Amino acid sequence: MLDLLIRGATLLDGTGAPRFTGAVGVKDGLITEVGKVAGPAKQAVEAAGLALMPGIVDLHTHYDAQVTWDRTLSPSPALGVTTAVLGNCGFGIAPCPAPQRQTVLRNLSVVEGMDLAALEHGVNWEAETFADYLAQLRRIGPCANVAVLAQHSTIRSAVMGEEASTRAEPTSEELAAMQAQVREAMGAGAIGFASSFSPNHAGWSGRPMPSTIAKDEELFALLAPLKQAGRGIFVMATGPRGTTEYMEKVAAETGRPAFMVTVLTMFNDAEPGKAMTYYERCAAARSRGHEVYIHTSCQPLSFDFTLAEPYLFYSHQAFGRVKAAQPEQRAAIYRDPAFRARFRENLARPGQGILFYGDWGKIECEGRSIAMLAKQANRDPLDYFFDLPLDQPLIGKLFQNNDAGVAPLLKHEQGVVALSDAGAHLIYFCDAGFGLHFLQHWVRETGTFTLEEGVRRLTSDPAARYRIPGRGRIVPGAAADLLLFDPAKVGVSPLRRSPDLPGGGTRMLRDPAGVHGVWVNGVQVHDGRNYRPVRDRGPGRVLTGFCR
Repeated sequence: MLDLLIRGATLLDGTGAPRFTGAVGVKDGLITEVGKVAGPAKQAVEAAGLALMPGIVDLHTHYDAQVTWDRTLSPSPALGVTTAVLGNCGFGIAPCPAPQRQTVLRNLSVVEGMDLAALEHGVNWEAETFADYLAQLRRIGPCANVAVLAQHSTIRSAVMGEEASTRAEPTSEELAAMQAQVREAMGAGAIGFASSFSPNHAGWSGRPMPSTIAKDEELFALLAPLKQAGRGIFVMATGPRGTTEYMEKVAAETGRPAFMVTVLTMFNDAEPGKAMTYYERCAAARSRGHEVYIHTSCQPLSFDFTLAEPYLFYSHQAFGRVKAAQPEQRAAIYRDPAFRARFRENLARPGQGILFYGDWGKIECEGRSIAMLAKQANRDPLDYFFDLPLDQPLIGKLFQNNDAGVAPLLKHEQGVVALSDAGAHLIYFCDAGFGLHFLQHWVRETGTFTLEEGVRRLTSDPAARYRIPGRGRIVPGAAADLLLFDPAKVGVSPLRRSPDLPGGGTRMLRDPAGVHGVWVNGVQVHDGRNYRPVRDRGPGRVLTGFCR
């Protein structure tokens, strides 16, 4: 007897092949039959008028902390995600010796916009090593499959302690210890290694995140275990330092795929042709036999910040003083006419790797742009901005905001649809529904992709790029990770605020539209409205076996 039978659905198998009407049978978490399926089943679903696709594969999440108190990985499974990759940008919580826990959580609270009180109340510390963390995830039993990257900044903090953010060069003993940590993580089942060179990645009190000050020799030493293992991917928040040529060198020396994450590859009205040059250079690297890809966001990219923690501006030289100061000292710097004058000069002559080019129409305060607010107050927008309270929530909407400019990037074969940042920046926004947004906007509303190709880009394509076997396709023998939806209604709701974080904190959430069911390894985890009850554990698996 089958465990699950879904009948009458329009099947989209994830490969891009033409859709067809049929049934899918599931037994012991695996797809056993596709097409004409006969026989009884413990659960039968009549899906006429609906479409069935593989579950969405989300390559860029930050659930490392949240999963220790929330096995549902909310809200991602509700939004169609059945596999999530953790540890992105080289930030996470393992390995982490007990004395470093507060430092790690404080850094996460700033660099990933997380509620510090929620982290302090919620994180269940059961592991100090990477292997123990994976074991903890297995005990938790998440509601989605998870794969975890070994993390440069986390490892640097574990080995170098408080000096990880201030000392660029480790001792030879420390470097050997960090390399051993990467090797151990790969041996335990890490999907690869993640790092960041982004000048915009700052942690507690404006200090740089540890990996951002590391030298090339350190990075390549930590990549050696991937080459030795002959498996694993490398993903980096590159910034201007990690050029496509740099990433090609990584791919060439390690023999492993390298993935870039940077706003420089995103469409920006200030430099409309710049992003595409990165994709073309990655294509040239691929023609030379070196796999270099780009994480491509299908949604307008937003940055949440305050003037107390203004990481959005850290790549401007004028903010050197700000980064060195304590948050409570920054108001005095902002009032200094010399600081404002220097920042104006920076905007007039923008350097490399900056996020903000001076368009105050793209910085919002309580839903209205600084440009509009300043005009209403008959003031200069820069002066208006720096006179705001330090704790005033602000949002920068700077990239991927022009459909005509974004569509060619999304369609480029060197891009992989990712960058949900799910689990992070919860105070201000929620992009965990990137896949449903893609199906709504880029498939149904704009027709940029056919439904078949849109599904492929969300499922088998990211799984193949990251060497994740058995996921992202509806074929016999594949894992039964499934999403049942109405193509005419699929999408995401507007943002809503929910006061459900540990310690009473609030977060922004989105709800699914047009979703009728989500299954992970053959077990339904969401019915389109609510999470299904789980007893001791969810059906998700900790993925550790990856293709070469």
